[in-house]
Amino acid sequence: MSIAWTGVFPALTTKFTNADNLDLLLFEQNLYAQLEAGVNGIILGGTLGEASVLTTIEKERLVKFAVEKCAGKVPVILNIAEGSTKEALQQASFAVEWGAKGLMMLPPMRYKSDHRETVTYFKTVADATELPIMIYNNPVDYKIDVTLEMFAELADCKNIQAVKESTRDVTNVTRMKNKFGDRFKILCGVDTLAMEELCLGADGWVAGLVCAFPKETVAIFRLVKAGRIAEAIQIYRWFMPLLELDIHAKLVQYIKLAETQAGIGSENVRPPRLTLVGEEREMVLKIINDGISSRPSLPDYLNA
Repeated sequence: MSIAWTGVFPALTTKFTNADNLDLLLFEQNLYAQLEAGVNGIILGGTLGEASVLTTIEKERLVKFAVEKCAGKVPVILNIAEGSTKEALQQASFAVEWGAKGLMMLPPMRYKSDHRETVTYFKTVADATELPIMIYNNPVDYKIDVTLEMFAELADCKNIQAVKESTRDVTNVTRMKNKFGDRFKILCGVDTLAMEELCLGADGWVAGLVCAFPKETVAIFRLVKAGRIAEAIQIYRWFMPLLELDIHAKLVQYIKLAETQAGIGSENVRPPRLTLVGEEREMVLKIINDGISSRPSLPDYLNA
């Protein structure tokens, strides 16, 4: 399956049981909610997926399960966030073996690589796989900016096809389009900037709160691309207090609490993360419940 890199791609959370095992039944429930809402692909093993605390065996089970349940309807994409090129190459090989159809790649973890090292890292993995790749550019959280100059060199790799744009600078969409045209698909990776970047020409949205609110997320995307901006704005303004949960250090706990309240998830996280307690939990819970209680009626966005 080729990947169009357009539309909504949920960065799915990993569901755990109370005994800290993978909860595949709950994951399946959430996955089906995403597919019913009309998402265009799913991403596993990202920040929201708590990939840094998953074992390789758990990643394998999760990817194979998702591939089976998606049944070719949408591509399953595995995130690679590793500290060494050797391990990144191993993960890319596993992705093929497990049935994933694409990769999302962060720069090297735990080491701030320079221009040459960053480009070499991405090129080495790209040259070793036929899977299509989306570069995850998030210098705010991961301290390495994948610059326009780097993308100019990465353009030589035909399977580096897209970028998850998380620089927090909406003008970067225009800079990328001006320099590269349609060479790279651009997917907004920051929930609170999604509509702005879609209006500026972004091709898709790697979303977080979609995990709890899939229909509203896809509706905004479809309506914007159909030119129905006023309808999209109405939903986006309702959504904003919830979307702001995506830009906090505890986004995993916040979004998992939202999934729980929406009836398609649980609060269980894997240590060292801990579930929310006290005033913080009450504050986040109020934002979520206020959003649920005022949830807007949606137009027939799937036929927009």
